[in-house]
Amino acid sequence: MISKLSVLKNHGIKVVLDDFGTGYSSLSYIQDFQIDSIKIDRSFINDLDRESGSVEIVKMILALCRNLGLGVVAEGVERDTQLNILKELKCEKIQGFYFSKPIDKDNAADLIKAEFMASE
Repeated sequence: MISKLSVLKNHGIKVVLDDFGTGYSSLSYIQDFQIDSIKIDRSFINDLDRESGSVEIVKMILALCRNLGLGVVAEGVERDTQLNILKELKCEKIQGFYFSKPIDKDNAADLIKAEFMASE
């Protein structure tokens, strides 16, 4: 597995660890594999604006990624409160239904163009 990932990385392909913090994702994967970024599992983001401890977990994951020079994406953002907390924590990338439902590549290109034009 590691040699296959090395081949991909040598071709400029980035490796992202999805659903970090749950299931089969493990801290050892960050060390064993040449990970470029991680995606914080939506289960932590879903409870981010509640009294659940998720804020502290997300802070820890963000600090770990910053210290290791990894990118990070918070997945599953659906509410203003979640977005505001992640902005406050300086999370570099955020995705979820708050911004858009899943769309195909053609509609994604149109959405990006529309957002780009609106920001000018």
